[in-house]
Amino acid sequence: MNILLVNPPNCGRSIPEENYGITTIKMIFRGEPLSLETLAGNLEGHSVAIVDLKADPLGLSPERLPFAPDVVGLTGVTCEANTVIAIADELKARFKTLVVVGGHHASCDPGFFSKPFVDYVVTGLGKLSFRQLIDALEAGQKPNIAGILNLREGVPEPFTPRCYTAADLVDDRAPRYDLVRQHRDAYVMSGVGGKTGFVASAFGCTHSCTFCCIPNMTANRYLLHSNASVVRDVAILRDVDTIRLVDANTFGNVETARDLADRLMQAGFRKPLVADVRSDTVVSNPKLFEHWRKAGLSAAVIGFEEISNRRLAQLNKRSTIQTNIEAIRILKALGIRIVGDFIVSPDYEEADFEGLESFIQQSGIDLPIPAVLTPIPGTPLYERMRAQIIVDDLDYYTFTNAVVATRMAEKQFYRRYAGLLKNCLSQLHSGGSQAEKEND
Repeated sequence: MNILLVNPPNCGRSIPEENYGITTIKMIFRGEPLSLETLAGNLEGHSVAIVDLKADPLGLSPERLPFAPDVVGLTGVTCEANTVIAIADELKARFKTLVVVGGHHASCDPGFFSKPFVDYVVTGLGKLSFRQLIDALEAGQKPNIAGILNLREGVPEPFTPRCYTAADLVDDRAPRYDLVRQHRDAYVMSGVGGKTGFVASAFGCTHSCTFCCIPNMTANRYLLHSNASVVRDVAILRDVDTIRLVDANTFGNVETARDLADRLMQAGFRKPLVADVRSDTVVSNPKLFEHWRKAGLSAAVIGFEEISNRRLAQLNKRSTIQTNIEAIRILKALGIRIVGDFIVSPDYEEADFEGLESFIQQSGIDLPIPAVLTPIPGTPLYERMRAQIIVDDLDYYTFTNAVVATRMAEKQFYRRYAGLLKNCLSQLHSGGSQAEKEND
């Protein structure tokens, strides 16, 4: 079969730009479509192409496509969901093809894609289930696959949730990085390491923060790729400057993480590595990160989220400000750069912005990234806040818009948020925080 996998373009709308002319608040994603490369890796025996509309906005034009597809697969996060629907409608009309939708939003709210031009919705980790769907279609069978919503009869058939296991990782099939080789120079991470390749070492998470949609991908399970497969994938990405391990928590299993560091060093890899970690893992295992520093860990991505223990508890973060500060100290002592994610709540007042800005300036965090608290459908936060939501259009769910009412006047909130973003960017360009300079 001819299978076309489509990554939607950078999309999403901006309230501060549309309403107040504030054009400096933008989130542009430049990473490769690893989810589609992963699906393609388990489609041996079929003709597969990936169209990455983020890297090539004209990728669906007739002269760009290698074939007329028998099946189209689309992925997308929440702010891309409306765009995915528009593309699905267009491609169904254009090719009279089967249309399959998956990705984060499909996993959180599969019913959103119940449209006449969508045939199947793949929820959660789809590397194995999508292949099972393709096999059933090729054999002329009616698919009855756990984790896949069948919409072909016009009315959704009974949905069977999938119990995800290590088998869903299909470790013996590497991602098809070659299918987007022509865009490799466009896949960069500003402030981290230039041309960047993505590798997954795990899926799911060991925790359940209320705002996070990642647990939906594996029905709250934490699944580890074999370390041999991780090393294999790193080896494939020879033409990149940096390897980004894209898991929610690369170090969810400490012994596995230590073994992976050993294997990377034994294989002689010398590329800088970037990985996600929880601050409590750093504090509990400083020797592990000393070991990973030797293996090439150059930057750690940590969701600090808030600078108030009360607010951290509300998010079910299961961490404290004191733990976050100690993790920063440990990583900086090891020479590991820190990418720090923070959450700006719509109920912030001026004092909250000032406190966050002061913390960031004094912290030693190399690249602070503040995002606006956004209740994504399918998360506990959404259920808690849904009565407060005043913006239902998913185009605005970009983590840079307040979709519930702000406590400050809205225009002032966005001006203050824009100023915070500008100061964070200035900190990156200045080469460090005040705390770092005082220690020089």
